[in-house]
Amino acid sequence: MSIKDIVVEGDIYNIQEKIEKELKGSEPLRVLDELVEGLRQAGELFANNKIFIVDLMVAAETFNEGLKVIQPLLGHKKRDTIGKVVLGTVKGDVHNIGKNLVKIMFETAGFEVVDLGIDVPSEKFINAIIDHKPQILALSALLTSTMLEMEYVIKAIEEAGQRNNVKIMVGGAPVSERFAQSIGADAFAVDAVSAIGIAKKLLGA
Repeated sequence: MSIKDIVVEGDIYNIQEKIEKELKGSEPLRVLDELVEGLRQAGELFANNKIFIVDLMVAAETFNEGLKVIQPLLGHKKRDTIGKVVLGTVKGDVHNIGKNLVKIMFETAGFEVVDLGIDVPSEKFINAIIDHKPQILALSALLTSTMLEMEYVIKAIEEAGQRNNVKIMVGGAPVSERFAQSIGADAFAVDAVSAIGIAKKLLGA
């Protein structure tokens, strides 16, 4: 079974051993490409309703386990990045599974990601925009009560004079395209897979 097949299957217990064997005859970047392709294929399967969200999450965890073996060998051989994304779950919301999956998909696609974590207040998002100068800010919320915080974050960014410096994406279980438009977000992503294409479109990549 190939590395990409192991990722798609979510065989988390055998991925590191397989990668170690492959590294004996292949360059780290080539092995990384196959690892990335596995997660990309898993994402496509999920987008086409051929696997469930739990399967995609296991594939992502398998990808992460494989990455642990490859990363120390990459050294300065890093890929060109498409852009920079600041990511976080809004204040009052401590759910991170969806956010973490989005982070993995962004990194796999070639974005540099600054993860602010969970329960992030608007001031922290503003400071991150100023300090890291991302092209995209991605806000996540899993609850109907906390998704309203997204509007407060966007207003705070406007008041801080930073709104024109960043594109804002929102997502999460209760969030919709209509809600995103109503709060002044630039884009809405229904899941981690679609977020990549939308982010690239925002950047013209």
